[in-house]
Amino acid sequence: MTPAFEFAPGLTIQGFQAPLALSQFKLIAFDMDSTLINIECIDEIADAVGRKAEVAAITEAAMRGEITDFKESLRRRLALLKGVTLADMERVYTERLQINPGAAELISTCHKAGLQVLLVSGGFTFFANRVKERLNIDFARSNQLEVVNDTLTGQLVMQSWGDTCDGLEKRRTVLELASLMGIQPKQCIAVGDGANDLPMMGVSGLSVAYHAKPTVRAQAMVAINSGGLDRLLEVLTA
Repeated sequence: MTPAFEFAPGLTIQGFQAPLALSQFKLIAFDMDSTLINIECIDEIADAVGRKAEVAAITEAAMRGEITDFKESLRRRLALLKGVTLADMERVYTERLQINPGAAELISTCHKAGLQVLLVSGGFTFFANRVKERLNIDFARSNQLEVVNDTLTGQLVMQSWGDTCDGLEKRRTVLELASLMGIQPKQCIAVGDGANDLPMMGVSGLSVAYHAKPTVRAQAMVAINSGGLDRLLEVLTA
């Protein structure tokens, strides 16, 4: 890949000449936590049981790529969430979760250009399904927390595709949806911030790092280091 250069303040590109036509793409896939939204939900959930620092340290190491087994890191964090209630989860959603700047504008512009929008997250359906509705997203895939008597058990629920949406599942989801749409991977855009986003970014025609970890910024074709998600439109023409 060619060396990165600053296309505009806080916006770097590498491996292509901007601008590209947004219309040449048909699918855009977004990570959720710290990409579409401002928080890592699992860290904020852990705060309800006084374990935020411990969980956040594992999350940070996983997102930086220092822990390479995402499933194992997630299992470790989930075990620490045992006893969190749905009321605790609701407070995280209503009091802490915010949509990141430019997300709605970027998604609206993508829809107008004929793209489908996918949310694919290592986070949880409790939040992802609500974010999907708020942002008018077409498809969503994320992990489902097991709940018994309105309390988290620290486990995940098996879904039709599996139980853990890790980096490989993100990649598979993008390729699966592209196949169902009858399009090529090069017609996909993948947007994320952590190491578990790299597999889907690697198979997409355009990879975008949003306020991302260093290893992700280094491998992405576009790195948005300041401003909102809609800054992607500076390198994409309608």
